[in-house]
Amino acid sequence: MQPMQLYLDCPCTSFPRSFARDYKETYRYPPPSTIYGLLLSLVGETDMSAHLGVKLAIGIIGDDPPISRIVRKQRHHKFVTNSLEVKKREAKYGAGNFPTSQFSKPNHQELLTDLQVAIQIDSSEETAAVKLVDRLAIALSTPSQITRFGGLSFGESWAMVNGVRPYRETDGIIRWLVKDNRGLISLPVWIERKTGQGTFQRFSLKNEFSEACWVTIQPFSSAAPTQTPKAKRSRQSS
Repeated sequence: MQPMQLYLDCPCTSFPRSFARDYKETYRYPPPSTIYGLLLSLVGETDMSAHLGVKLAIGIIGDDPPISRIVRKQRHHKFVTNSLEVKKREAKYGAGNFPTSQFSKPNHQELLTDLQVAIQIDSSEETAAVKLVDRLAIALSTPSQITRFGGLSFGESWAMVNGVRPYRETDGIIRWLVKDNRGLISLPVWIERKTGQGTFQRFSLKNEFSEACWVTIQPFSSAAPTQTPKAKRSRQSS
């Protein structure tokens, strides 16, 4: 199965860093976890595990997107359960309700503008009956055959894309994100929404495509490696 290569254009977006709080910093480059979510949204898939095993390669077309800083009102609340704080809030406002007067305030946020991305998708190691590349091909050629809802967002929900189509050589030169344990670019590959834990990978930018560009989408595993118990010493009676 041949990989598929797509071109994506987004005029304005943001990829908030995992540790960002009051000052909402953004990743400079699109994370694999975000790319995977966008592709699932494009084909109308709501199950995050539907295409595990798919391999993605991400490239930036042109220069790095400039970073802008704005002030906007943002919601702030803790994703915790079964705590006294949560029980008091639910008793006062109801479960799942976060009043604007109590949980919203203006903060700074970073934005990326004029972002152009090349994406390669390889479904050869997927276990799904219908591969992601096949569903993407259908979505792009005959969109009437898929069922989806909402706009196509890239990053946060307000960041709509201009369009997605097959990549053309005239779109520009691609600089690829290459896996590099000493690279300065750290991006999330998978994030567990319930716990906030995830898998991260370090990258560097290269002008040439290589096998090290492929990132396999797999869920985060928190299982600690098993250790062989040490044999107890037996005491000998004197």
